[in-house]
Amino acid sequence: MWSSIIAVAGTLLGGALTGLLQIRRERSARAERRAEALRMALGELVAALGDHRRALWHREDLVLGGASQETVAAARAASHATRSAVTAPLVSVSVLEPALAGPARAAALAAFGIRDVADRTELAALREAAIAATDELVAAAGRVMSW
Repeated sequence: MWSSIIAVAGTLLGGALTGLLQIRRERSARAERRAEALRMALGELVAALGDHRRALWHREDLVLGGASQETVAAARAASHATRSAVTAPLVSVSVLEPALAGPARAAALAAFGIRDVADRTELAALREAAIAATDELVAAAGRVMSW
């Protein structure tokens, strides 16, 4: 009788242990997929911010240099496209890692703020501030993802 009880108990414990290990593997795989999605979204966001920053700098430089309206309009259209490219990865980063929502938004707003400048000195200062905000986002991501 004891052998039957031990056999049943062993079978039940073995099944429970197998189930727990499976749950742990699934959680680990889910966490890895989430981390990979965050890495991808961060890479896309940083690239999109850089593209938008460059497009705005170019557009404002054309305005300051007295370029034709057609040239400025083409640069404006390009900057609108690069701004749109920021939206999806910004939302993804904010949803996947709420701790990065603030730095991501600050980096986006700093890039979006490169406009309507009075001179090239202001343009350079806004560009540097946008680069610094993006660098802070990357640093914050490094801190969050190192856990």
